[in-house]
Amino acid sequence: MSLLIVGSVALDEVETPFGKTGRILGGAGTYISLAARHLVKEIHLISVVGGDFPQKYLDYFRHRQIDLTGLKIEEDEKTFFWAGRYHDDMNTRDTLVTELNVLAGFNPVVPPNALHADFLMLGNLTPAIQKGVIQQMKTRPKLIAMDTMNFWMHTAWDDLLEVISMIDVLTINDEEARMLSGEYFIKKAAQKILAMGPKYLIVKKGEHGALLFDKDNAFYAPAMLLDQVVDPTGAGDTFAGGLMGYLASQGEVSFHHIKNAMVYGSVLASFTVEGFGTDNLLKITQKDIQKRLDEFVAVASFRL
Repeated sequence: MSLLIVGSVALDEVETPFGKTGRILGGAGTYISLAARHLVKEIHLISVVGGDFPQKYLDYFRHRQIDLTGLKIEEDEKTFFWAGRYHDDMNTRDTLVTELNVLAGFNPVVPPNALHADFLMLGNLTPAIQKGVIQQMKTRPKLIAMDTMNFWMHTAWDDLLEVISMIDVLTINDEEARMLSGEYFIKKAAQKILAMGPKYLIVKKGEHGALLFDKDNAFYAPAMLLDQVVDPTGAGDTFAGGLMGYLASQGEVSFHHIKNAMVYGSVLASFTVEGFGTDNLLKITQKDIQKRLDEFVAVASFRL
């Protein structure tokens, strides 16, 4: 099965209590695709970068057979850049710099070889862009998932509601679920959001895991217990990559499959936060992933 990913490819600069990076590889599309590649072979990435984007980072994708036909390089412009500093609790951060650069005019075009992709993951972009990608597809994917954020709830409400009605899985955090639904309690918020159109809702709770809802069921996937968190950047996007990579590898969509996919997402995200940027996603092996899956099951499962 094939997976199409639309999202930012960026340069980040991160400072945490454990150190500071220079400009490193970042962006939602980056984390999603590098995570998914551990689970599924055919991945198409749509994004845009500037002429300043290092060749070695392009090679990271190509060496992993991630198709870059849909990655546009604007030679005379600069790549999207974000810099942030995390507080000691690692849950809060200050954004120091945001330079949209090429992302400001991003208008994704789905290449011919991806127009019939089986699964589609829409990273956190403007709702109008997300809708435009869906409308370009020649056949509807088996599953369309999207991420969004509170900014679009403030600035593009009508467009956001329209694209939410077109998808199968929405992933947001608990604060965004409350804002989107107008309900404080997450269970009530979930049912209100599901009535907007998606079949499934995933509510991300950071270090406390994630919740899955459909109209009849709920499931909680905890986060991995770790000795140390070095850099939380990209954890949510890695989770989405693991989620979609697993589903695409199985070729099936059901509540049960999404439960399993969330576990893979949590496991892959646990590797990401143990290093800076994409370092660990580029280094881990299938053996590493399986070992941590076994640890996850041992910690999370019980029998009455």
